[in-house]
Amino acid sequence: MRMPEEKVRLGGMALANGVLVHGPTSWAAAVRTEDGELHVSSGRKRLLPLERPLLRGPARLLEALLVLPRVRKNLPQAQFAFQRPSVLGAMAFAGIGGRAIRGTRLPPALQELAASALALAPALLALRERELAAYHGAEHVSIGTYELGEPAAKEHERCGTHLVGPLLLATAAGATLAGRAPSSVKRPANLAAAVGAMAAATEIFGWMVRNPEHPVAKALARPGQELQERVATAEPSPEQIEVADAALQACLELERT
Repeated sequence: MRMPEEKVRLGGMALANGVLVHGPTSWAAAVRTEDGELHVSSGRKRLLPLERPLLRGPARLLEALLVLPRVRKNLPQAQFAFQRPSVLGAMAFAGIGGRAIRGTRLPPALQELAASALALAPALLALRERELAAYHGAEHVSIGTYELGEPAAKEHERCGTHLVGPLLLATAAGATLAGRAPSSVKRPANLAAAVGAMAAATEIFGWMVRNPEHPVAKALARPGQELQERVATAEPSPEQIEVADAALQACLELERT
């Protein structure tokens, strides 16, 4: 009797004109140009051998970020959302606004919560573009259909939006602790708190994925779920799903070799 094939754990990212899919060791991107042509590129990821708790989450995020320059080089037709002037302006505004908030007399936890909320502005602005939101939905449909073996919805439980709840919680806790540090080490304490918050958030997120029915997991996932449903995703067209499927299949081909 033939054993069922073990599913590869996949993640992804929406592009302005396509989808990037990444697996444990490989990545693949597919885009559709204005003339309707489909272009695909793939490659191996640069892996960071860090598997300990609080290190593995940031390591996986960094691996995903290191893929982006290679996508840009190998697939020049790819369009990243953060390349748009409006998004770049929003990123600058969020950075300036975050520094201004941290200069107020608000309690450290509230400062960091407000600054973190403001940091979401560039992503939300980018997702106002329906094409990007639809490709985000196509990414989820393609990966979810592969995992479930049946048509999936445009929302996915492992979407990065689910990091919002854990990250806000961890950021507030880290800022509270850093606020108690002596003034002579305030800056490194704040930096350590920010890095620690991201590391803790990814660990919490992993626990949420493993325990989706736990009341705490549901509460932490709620902000991200609302973002997915209302802002971050739109129903994709068959053509957009075709692009996402092309990226998924190219990634799986490398993962299986």
